[in-house]
Amino acid sequence: MNLPFVEYHFGARGSNPPAGVVTVHQVHSARVLTSGEAAGRPDADALITNAPGVAIGVKTADCVPVLLADPERRAVAAVHAGWRGTAASIVQAAVRRMAQEYATRPEDLHAMIGPSIGACCYEVGPEVAAEFGIRAAGRVHLDLWQLNRKQLEAAGLNPANIELVGECTRCDAERYHSYRRDGAAAGRMISWIRIR
Repeated sequence: MNLPFVEYHFGARGSNPPAGVVTVHQVHSARVLTSGEAAGRPDADALITNAPGVAIGVKTADCVPVLLADPERRAVAAVHAGWRGTAASIVQAAVRRMAQEYATRPEDLHAMIGPSIGACCYEVGPEVAAEFGIRAAGRVHLDLWQLNRKQLEAAGLNPANIELVGECTRCDAERYHSYRRDGAAAGRMISWIRIR
């Protein structure tokens, strides 16, 4: 996402977010809040802002961090999309909230889908697969990257403006924390974005 008006970073082992980064208490929902509504860390899984200098972030350890930026209206979003949030179309909820709050047009948005568990390692049972319309008797490999990409396209984003980092957190123990790999001992990484 080569947009001069923003700075951003996808979390990795040892990376530090800016001081004062705004986060929420993540609950695997489709709830989107503005940075001004986030005092006290309420339950939500996405933040949006148009306030310069305010960093907003999400914590992940296999879930998908998605960062959105609107260069026309100068607004940004940070989204936490695990399988439940993806099933609830949280990226689309973030696009809608940006439209309501900042008059963002989906076709102006740029998106980056960050490091998270890849389909190579994300095996789920039939009950989770069914949430995405996948009928299977046994376990399937779920591709959260492509599911979120398709939802962004369905929300009106230009496919050329959707970038995918394509790095699996479970595969790369040196760079990333992974709940699937490390269980309760897994750390968390903060991916963040702010308007300069």
